[in-house]
Amino acid sequence: MSDTHAVLYDPRGLIEAELPLDRAPHEALVIAALAWKTPDLAPRDYEQIALQLTGHARAIAADVRRHAAALSKNDGRGALAEVILRETDRRLSTPLEGTARCVQNRARLVQALYTRLDRLTEHAPAAP
Repeated sequence: MSDTHAVLYDPRGLIEAELPLDRAPHEALVIAALAWKTPDLAPRDYEQIALQLTGHARAIAADVRRHAAALSKNDGRGALAEVILRETDRRLSTPLEGTARCVQNRARLVQALYTRLDRLTEHAPAAP
């Protein structure tokens, strides 16, 4: 095995744009986390779940940005997407905590991002 690696230069995010989101397991995780009443996990477990949701939120946000950028300037969906993206940036800038509350906040963020992504893509023209 070689110790060398290749660095990809993809400033427009085209490689990432081709990768589909792994939506179903993350939505199941969101549903489970939001259903918690009195969970009893170790702080490290909460941190790991929050990390998973954080990474997925970043991926969804990138999709939302791409779809919003493709809209005409007078399409209100783009303005709403910008509001969600600003809130996403703000919430993702807060440090992770090993708590159920932190996980649930990240789960709500993933949920909001998917809602916005769905609204951006529901009237998109069909691919050729």
